Amino acid sequence: MRRPTFHPCGNFKERYEEELKVFSTDFGRLWSAVGVAILFAVVPFVSGPYTLYILNMVGIASIAAVGLNILIGFTGQISLGHGAFLGVGAYSAAILSTNLNMPCWISVPSAALITAIVGMIFGVPSVRLKGLYLTIATLAGQFIIEYLLVHWEGLTRGTMGITLPPASLLGIDVAGDRNFFFLIYVSLGLTVWTAVNLIRTKFGRAFIAIRDNDRAAEGMGIPVFRYKLLSFAVSSFYAGFAGGLWAYYMVSVTSEPFNLLLSVEYIAMVIIGGLGSIAGSIYGAVFITLLNEGLRLGTDLLMNMNLFPEVGLNIAPIRELVFGLAIILFVLFEPKGIAEVWRIIRSSFRLWPFSY
Repeated sequence: MRRPTFHPCGNFKERYEEELKVFSTDFGRLWSAVGVAILFAVVPFVSGPYTLYILNMVGIASIAAVGLNILIGFTGQISLGHGAFLGVGAYSAAILSTNLNMPCWISVPSAALITAIVGMIFGVPSVRLKGLYLTIATLAGQFIIEYLLVHWEGLTRGTMGITLPPASLLGIDVAGDRNFFFLIYVSLGLTVWTAVNLIRTKFGRAFIAIRDNDRAAEGMGIPVFRYKLLSFAVSSFYAGFAGGLWAYYMVSVTSEPFNLLLSVEYIAMVIIGGLGSIAGSIYGAVFITLLNEGLRLGTDLLMNMNLFPEVGLNIAPIRELVFGLAIILFVLFEPKGIAEVWRIIRSSFRLWPFSY
């Protein structure tokens, strides 16, 4: 009698090596390759300048949001100074390129390393503080860095800002939205790949253990303070790298964009995208960037129609209101963010027409 064969209805792991794979199925590898091919071979050539600008801003925001998610989502350390760390990276890249004539491919990673050191300095209070108190400490760091960016005129040129030379990569000029698109998304791919693999190492496991219960992690022999500082350094490195790219893309750097509202935006990206999810960081960056652009377009439309001319003067409070409302709605109705929504949709397609 022929024995019946059974096919598993899920994706089961039989060896530890299978759990460490980024893509567990050939289907995932295939569609990832197709997505990358479309992203680099089609999107930049069919998109207009405005669309490319939005995509580039999404890419830069995604790099910084991945770094913040490593700190908040995977390590459980809340920070309200991420926007200031982007400013440190942007100004560091600008200073290195103008004062020391460093090319783009050296100044941006160097700016990221400088920002990582600054992040570790402001991460020192995490040895004694946690929760709301750590949040207040990082908020103080935000204000301190803002003050230095404006008033350290000998280095940052104060309110005048710094104009960067054209970006070049190995002798090739990087100018225009399309060329920056390739630079930004190659950088995003490398940083996301690094983050995914970092979380699967012992360092990532230690981050997660500290997030879940730092006392238990210390009892297991994990040097908690050392790993907290490392998490601040990694998060700040990502912020500095994104800030350096932003500086070259925008050509000039001033202190105005790196305020508390920018830090709030990145908090919103992480919460809305999904805490503890690398892909969720990208989803959140897309959501917040498009929301910002939608608010700007809506404000311009209302002003042109002369319906509410005073709206243009109050755009910052409106943005804060919308961000706060979006965070509250996601916390109430989908605490795990857009990443969880996408997981449910994928599972529905995988299991259709069966419900189990």
